[in-house]
Amino acid sequence: MWHDLPFLFRIPRSALGKGGWSEAMRIEQLRGGVVEAWHDVHVAVVDGLGRLVAKVGDPDLVTYWRSAAKPFQALPLVTDGAADRFGLTTEELALCCASHSSEPGQVVIVRDFLAKIECSERDLLCGPHPPLSERVAQDYATRGVRLTAVYSNCSGKHAGMLALARHHGWPTAFYTRLEHPVQQRCLEEVSRWTDVPVAEIKTAVDGCGVVCYGLQLRSMALAYARLANAEFGMRNAEFRGGLRVAHDPPQQFRIPNSAFRIVEAMLRRPDLIAGEGRPCTDLMRAHPGRVLAKVGAEGVYCALLVHEGLGVALKVQDGHGVAAALALAAVLEELGLRPRPAALIARPNVNTRGETVGELRVNGGLEK
Repeated sequence: MWHDLPFLFRIPRSALGKGGWSEAMRIEQLRGGVVEAWHDVHVAVVDGLGRLVAKVGDPDLVTYWRSAAKPFQALPLVTDGAADRFGLTTEELALCCASHSSEPGQVVIVRDFLAKIECSERDLLCGPHPPLSERVAQDYATRGVRLTAVYSNCSGKHAGMLALARHHGWPTAFYTRLEHPVQQRCLEEVSRWTDVPVAEIKTAVDGCGVVCYGLQLRSMALAYARLANAEFGMRNAEFRGGLRVAHDPPQQFRIPNSAFRIVEAMLRRPDLIAGEGRPCTDLMRAHPGRVLAKVGAEGVYCALLVHEGLGVALKVQDGHGVAAALALAAVLEELGLRPRPAALIARPNVNTRGETVGELRVNGGLEK
């Protein structure tokens, strides 16, 4: 089907500057018509068979997946039976995959989740931080809300890890450490979905204290592409308008039925995956049922185009978060997810007097 998509070829190699395709896309900061700063982008777009469909920069770049790995860290909850045992709701599963904004409703769900598994905030090892939403952070500061671990954007993920430990009878103490069975189980699941052997996955400590995974962008994109088969309920192929939109997975990898529940939770509750006014939620709300979008950290984003069966992994080299969100929206638009939410087309540069004096924008696009 990809020979019918000319946008993948719109930037000839000869026009991309020194180094071939390395400058096909970048995010530029303009002031007075002059580019005063820029952010280099690396992208891998992969189908469910692991074929590289499109790219920007180096699709083999190794970086840490950070919070974009959360759906795969949540999968053992369903696969191992913990979700059924504790009666986890769609909302609770969505928050296991979330980098939430610490909105009051989100915090309430995490607290209820902890009570359901007979844990408390004292068991959370993620630590507190200011909400990722500036609006929520300002509101809490004004009201003098005391921020505890449950307000962490990763508190849902940590509650899920505690639930997995409870289910298996593993200790809940030190569940964040690499040697703990919870982290070993998550590492095993990441290996399964990315096709990267456990011994070859680089590990480090994430911002919330659990293990994070160093992988090539194309491996991250493959994992997300494979989720498309889960969304279609284990059917080998789906035809819409005569186009094949999912792929028969190779014999060594079959999508577990349980993965459907994670995909369903994320698609049904985009408001919980991030929060009001944040890119993941805005993209998923703008295109219901068509896309999963998940922020990482330090300029990482991943996405699944559900109907097309394509996984996207993106890294802004200098870690600029706003640039990464603009880049992801532009990539998804080129792959057919139109239109972009207005807030993700460009970001105005406003000075201290409230005047718009420039903008942050995307220049360039994908290369086949």
